[in-house]
Amino acid sequence: MQRGSDRLNVHRDDEAKREMQGRIRSGHPTRAEEWDDPEPGADDDPEVTERPVPVLGAAGREEAEDEALRSDLARHLGRGAFPSDREGLKRVLLDRYAPDSLVETVRELPKGGDTYGNVQEVMAALGRKPQA
Repeated sequence: MQRGSDRLNVHRDDEAKREMQGRIRSGHPTRAEEWDDPEPGADDDPEVTERPVPVLGAAGREEAEDEALRSDLARHLGRGAFPSDREGLKRVLLDRYAPDSLVETVRELPKGGDTYGNVQEVMAALGRKPQA
């Protein structure tokens, strides 16, 4: 069965999709020519691409700050950082060149043998409101 402009059959089409998944998810350019790459966001673009846009209500500013912190921690730590203690999380942030403000926030965690299983537990230990 002819599928329009496809030059590959169904099986080769699926195989080509699987081969390209790694390149697409890598975050590196997939084009051979630089002029053909999509343009990155400008410095003055809103932060919509980096984290959710908070809805500000009566106590919205504090909730928005907590949500932004949770989002930044999750983005820089990733799933592989957990479970870990305070020093382990700090080491991961430093290894991944996270902003100093995040490293300082993790330094505020209580010293001791507490192990954190996810970002929610880190937020609770910091005394911040966990995600609802």
